[in-house]
Amino acid sequence: MSTSAKILYRPVGLASSMIGGLLAGVIFKQVWKRASPGDNSDPPKPLETEYPFREILLAAAVQGAIFSVVKTVIDRQGARLFEKATGEWPGS
Repeated sequence: MSTSAKILYRPVGLASSMIGGLLAGVIFKQVWKRASPGDNSDPPKPLETEYPFREILLAAAVQGAIFSVVKTVIDRQGARLFEKATGEWPGS
């Protein structure tokens, strides 16, 4: 990959990462809302004492999996679009 392709891809990569993070957060909240027991649809935070430790770990694992999958899809599709536009693959 050329140096110019690396430089050109940086803003694209940063923007897609931000969009991916926001999208993953929305997806996680919807998944947790539908899957969580009880009335509270907000995911538990690590320092909230009213949730059992097991539920906090489960929420963290689900959130991590969703973020990882969304980030991978966004990064890969962003690279494909970049390649289509420039003719160069942005990866190493």
